[in-house]
Amino acid sequence: MRLLLISDTHLPARARALPEQVWDEVAAADVVVHAGDWVEAGLLDELAARSKRLIGVHGNNDGADLRARLPEIARADLGGVRLAVIHETGAKQGREQRCDAQFPDTDVLVFGHSHIPWDTTTPAGLRLLNPGSPTDRRRQPFCTYQTAVVEGGALTDVELHELPRRG
Repeated sequence: MRLLLISDTHLPARARALPEQVWDEVAAADVVVHAGDWVEAGLLDELAARSKRLIGVHGNNDGADLRARLPEIARADLGGVRLAVIHETGAKQGREQRCDAQFPDTDVLVFGHSHIPWDTTTPAGLRLLNPGSPTDRRRQPFCTYQTAVVEGGALTDVELHELPRRG
C-alpha cells in the first residue's frame, strides 16, 4: 500500500495549486494523508475526488467550513499499521514523550504545522512523520512531501521528496 503524506498546503494563500509532481503522487497513492492547514475547501474536494482514499484533519489556519468536515485527529488501520494524523504536536522539545503519552495505541503519527520535515521514532516505538509543505517552504531550503509503503503490517520506504523551487 503506497502512501502520500502532505501538510500545510495553504491554498490559495501560499500557492495557486499543488505542484504537478504532487498530483502525480496522488494518482500513484493508495492513501493520501493531509495533516491540516488546507485554508480553503477547494483542495479538500479535489483531493477527495482524485484520491483512492483520503485521510485528513483540520489545522489552525482552517476555518469553520473545513473544521465541520474534518476531525482534529484522524485514525485508521492501514494494513495492520495503526495510523493517527494531527496538525500540531507542540514544541520540538519533549515531542517524543508527549506523543507517546497522547498516542499509546498508534504505530505512526503524521503531523504538520511547522513546515519542517521530521522523521523520528519515540522511545515507545511511535514513528513521527512531518512531510513539511509542498507549497510553502518557509525557512526550509525546499518545499517537501513524503511517501511511504505499508507492507506486511509495517511502514517501510519512508522517503522525503524535495520539490524544485518555483521561479
